[in-house]
Amino acid sequence: MSAHSESAFVFGRHEPASHVIIHVSDPHFLAGGVRLGGRYDVESNFARTLGAIRTVHPHPAAIVITGDLTDLGEPDAYRRLRAAVEPVAEELGAPVIWVAGNHDERPALREGLLDLEPTQEPITGVWDLDGLRLIALDTSVPGWHHGDLGDDQLAWLADILREPAPHGTLLAMHHPPLPSHVPLFDILELRHQDELADVIRGSDVRGILAGHLHYSAHGTFAGVPVSVSSATCYTMNVARPAADVNGMDAAQAFQLVHVRPDTITHTVVPVTDAPTGDHFSPAWLERMAKLSPAERLEAFSRKR
Repeated sequence: MSAHSESAFVFGRHEPASHVIIHVSDPHFLAGGVRLGGRYDVESNFARTLGAIRTVHPHPAAIVITGDLTDLGEPDAYRRLRAAVEPVAEELGAPVIWVAGNHDERPALREGLLDLEPTQEPITGVWDLDGLRLIALDTSVPGWHHGDLGDDQLAWLADILREPAPHGTLLAMHHPPLPSHVPLFDILELRHQDELADVIRGSDVRGILAGHLHYSAHGTFAGVPVSVSSATCYTMNVARPAADVNGMDAAQAFQLVHVRPDTITHTVVPVTDAPTGDHFSPAWLERMAKLSPAERLEAFSRKR
């Protein structure tokens, strides 16, 4: 079992997760800590998100942030985001995987977060997370908000995927290869999806992590599950009719990704303060662990 496993308690048929990944998206930081649109306090919202991340898992395999790291690509915005994230990542012993989004600017991102030359080269990377391979793609298009993947990046991805990884591969990108029921997002969708599908179909890719939509969504692409993490800055109020959907300062969330040998699950974690019950606890789990499977069913499954 990986060092990133979450719990020693196994009460069901599935093995424990070999890897737990924190999937965050769309912080949209601004220089000087300015509110986004004069309305959304994105830094405070992100600080609350980081507080929740510190609580949900003591040692995730990685923290993946799928794009729109800043709103305008300002150098100071990247510095502020880095200063917020890196101490938490160091405390948790987790690498941070930065993914470029349509609101990012490649030169400032490369210099401010990756300590690289400030060029327009796509921001891609490959991480070996104890046998789980994570590949970051760059779907940003300089000067535009829609997404795309060029021939060079697709060829690079195909070359990497020729050799399977022990625990399979996850792709991280900003623009999800999924339709949206909100009309505005389809204008800004990912181009060349058929070509991407040709590359990943039949490979060891087990999941795709994405952002961009500012609401949580799930689907499949080329037979691969796609999970879109909602935004930390503001979210889309999808309780309205599709043509009227707009942003709201509520429902911020991130996702816990549990990678098991036979499946991957994505849990939406709301970032909110709300009264919570106190029935279940580590002590309760300890008591259940001391019982036989039949005794556990009797204690917890039988209706009283």
